[in-house]
Amino acid sequence: MARGKRPQQLRVGRLTKAHGLKGAIKLELYTDDPERRFVPGAEFSLQVPAESPWHGKHLVFRELRWYNQQPVGFFDGVDDRTAAETLVKAILWVDIDEAAESADAEPDAWYDHQLVGLAVLRDGVRVGEVAHVDHLPAQDLLIVKTASGEVMVPFVAAIVPEVDLEAGTLTVTPPAGLFEELPDEAEAAQGDAEASAAGDDAN
Repeated sequence: MARGKRPQQLRVGRLTKAHGLKGAIKLELYTDDPERRFVPGAEFSLQVPAESPWHGKHLVFRELRWYNQQPVGFFDGVDDRTAAETLVKAILWVDIDEAAESADAEPDAWYDHQLVGLAVLRDGVRVGEVAHVDHLPAQDLLIVKTASGEVMVPFVAAIVPEVDLEAGTLTVTPPAGLFEELPDEAEAAQGDAEASAAGDDAN
């Protein structure tokens, strides 16, 4: 569902650990193009608990460095380790111009409003619809509304191999049990039972 004229946002990273004594913070990247997102002057909104001193505030990026292939960020106003530690686990979001970026959008990156409402297909059969997206520190979860309730689907390539925005569909290949109570599985079980009964009758 679109958000009107409000800017769209893209989740680009998470702050994981203070690094050194000068306010540097290790980054977990959620973008394939960090050199583009993490540039001097870039401004990020923060997803933090309501009790955090950073709740409702923004961070301005100063510098990106790499230590042992680990990205480390420096931010304006975060000048020592104590300040950096107050930002651990914060998720970074950036406002983007969706139209301007559509031509060179990052692969496998979608906005929440693009995913919400997509029909969820398993083996070509519609099993539900994306109701909303939950952003957790470890991974994103698609909350899929089905006939038997909501199902939480990890938004990873192994389970969600295809998103087709033009077709309005999202394909899932869930592990056994994730959608076990869906109607089509119940029907399949009933079909197997009927086939077994028919076999018994034949004997």
